[in-house]
Amino acid sequence: MRGADLLAATLAAAGVRRIFSLSGNQIMPVYDACIDAGIDILHTRHEAAAVFMADAWAQLTGEVGVALVTAAPGFGNALGALYSARASESPVLLLSGDAPVALDGRGAFQEMDQCAASAPWVKHAARPASADRMGEETARALRLAAAGRPGPVHLALPFDVLNAETGAPVPDRAACRPDRAAPAEEAVAALRVAMDGAARPVILAGPAMTATRAGDLPDRLAAALGAPVLPMESPRGLGDPALGDLKGVLGQADLILALGKRVDFTLGLGKAEAFAAGARWIVVDAETPALEMARANLGDRLDRALEADPHALAEALSRGSPAADRAGWRDEAARRTAARAPDPGDPDGRVTPAELTAAVQRAMAAHPGAVAVCDGGEFGQWAQAGLRPAARVINGPSGAIGGGICYAIAARAARPAAPVFALMGDGTVGFHLAEFETAARAGLPVVAVIGNDACWNAEHQIQLRDYGPDRLIACELSGARYDAAVAALGGHGEYVTEAADLDAALARAVASGKPACVNVRIAGLPAPSGAGH
Repeated sequence: MRGADLLAATLAAAGVRRIFSLSGNQIMPVYDACIDAGIDILHTRHEAAAVFMADAWAQLTGEVGVALVTAAPGFGNALGALYSARASESPVLLLSGDAPVALDGRGAFQEMDQCAASAPWVKHAARPASADRMGEETARALRLAAAGRPGPVHLALPFDVLNAETGAPVPDRAACRPDRAAPAEEAVAALRVAMDGAARPVILAGPAMTATRAGDLPDRLAAALGAPVLPMESPRGLGDPALGDLKGVLGQADLILALGKRVDFTLGLGKAEAFAAGARWIVVDAETPALEMARANLGDRLDRALEADPHALAEALSRGSPAADRAGWRDEAARRTAARAPDPGDPDGRVTPAELTAAVQRAMAAHPGAVAVCDGGEFGQWAQAGLRPAARVINGPSGAIGGGICYAIAARAARPAAPVFALMGDGTVGFHLAEFETAARAGLPVVAVIGNDACWNAEHQIQLRDYGPDRLIACELSGARYDAAVAALGGHGEYVTEAADLDAALARAVASGKPACVNVRIAGLPAPSGAGH
């Protein structure tokens, strides 16, 4: 068999059944190999879209999401989406075509050092130099993507290596999966003692430990330790409106266990004034740099830094019961984080972001198991705060926007029986509008709801706040009919300007059975920055 066949067979042995890809010359051997391996290719319109889709697939299935792109410019197009996957802690394998090894340094078509380019964006990058190495390198990449803090990895695939013959064996499934070593019993015991000794402990978890991705583990952990468990996955951090009065909770906590949650900008770099006076910290992370970051930002407030797999440690800690009854503290934390800023209304009578998200929530309530995708700046924050879905995918701590429709398509592919509602701003939808054609071609109906305020509102709000209303520049957008564009791409379009028409428009979009765009003219209001007590 060829190197391409060994690659595809290894992916199939690992359980990969679908990859997201945009075709190109150097990866045609892999396309051919996927036929015999039984791997479906969902063909996109842009390389970044393939990575965004692999990211959402990973979050919703628990598998490694696989994206396949061609060399040089195709690979370059994929890099930005890798940053989002890295920040969101999503296990993604990026496969990229590459120039032949035999022509290294001789100016081959699209020759470039791809591993050097991807290194800052991924956990691991490699370029198999022979077909015999293809299976082993692929299995290693899959293991690393899912190990410790999950994240993207990259394999560059030289064209001659893909076509070379090999008799190397196909790694089995076990070789493609990480070994989650059980944490040391003494470490578990020490953490439990520390938690039992606190009056108002809080556990902050990273994106990989949301309910969407970790199931009931956060709830089990909260019950076992008698402490609120608060996964964080928004770039707004302490001001995440989906976490309500998070600042009020942390302002009372006497012990903070950061379990796979980096002490970075989302936690105000750990500055003492953001937390209760005298609050102590314990940080658990799988990566040494994250522990070093915690030491630098927390100083002598850091009681303990433990290098361990956060997920495995959470599982170990979830077995047991708390020494003290802290039901009152957990109830208060739940009440504060459930608080939401009120709808400020609009003096001109336009649909407000809160009215729009409330309508979508009503539509989702009629479809148990519905998945929400939230993407964008100000409107994306309103969406995150206002929706209570069975599962959600957001644009994550990277702060990047534009992947919303891509996330939605992958979500429908991952959960074909679940309606998918993707809320995004009018700036966001412009990045990958052509992917509505992908959704229509692949038969993956999703409902994209556009909060259309005719501007880049996040930046518009910065200009208003920092420079004044007479210094506004280059943030305007038109009242484009994105709904009509989606209809032309094979989907269903709705245009809404009145709140009273929202429910019916959303119902028609779902009933259409097509990729749908509900384009809603809204008031461009600033997003809430959490909710006070």
